[in-house]
Amino acid sequence: MGKSRMLHLVAFAAMALAGTAAVAGGVAERVGPTEGREIRAVIEAQLKAFAADDASLAFSYASASIRAQFRDAYSFMTMVRQGYPMLIRPSETLFVPPHAVDDSVIQTVHLRDRDGRSWRARYHMLRQPGGTWQINGCAVDPDQGDTST
Repeated sequence: MGKSRMLHLVAFAAMALAGTAAVAGGVAERVGPTEGREIRAVIEAQLKAFAADDASLAFSYASASIRAQFRDAYSFMTMVRQGYPMLIRPSETLFVPPHAVDDSVIQTVHLRDRDGRSWRARYHMLRQPGGTWQINGCAVDPDQGDTST
């Protein structure tokens, strides 16, 4: 992996972890059912775009800061393929209720990759001024079986 790509991957991971750290430091509150459906739809749409190898569409669900960091859909998709292959065509997904933390929302998704391994993805979601949601990062860890987070 080239130095530039590694820096992109590290930066993306740092942003994702910042979102995850907000859960630990902030006060988590339940998100309403309408917002929960909207957030789930965005994540599912990005997962579908990953599965279709549609880099432009997948990139469109990323927040402005993520888009600025990667600059183009090709670089973004390359980072996903190299650092987050479990997000490309998972065999199963399970969404748990999202939680609001400060001015963002954390959506946890349990997923199983094509090799049968279980993962926990924590999506940091931001509501945009027009009311839509965008993905501001995703931290993925091996799933230890706790479906409550």
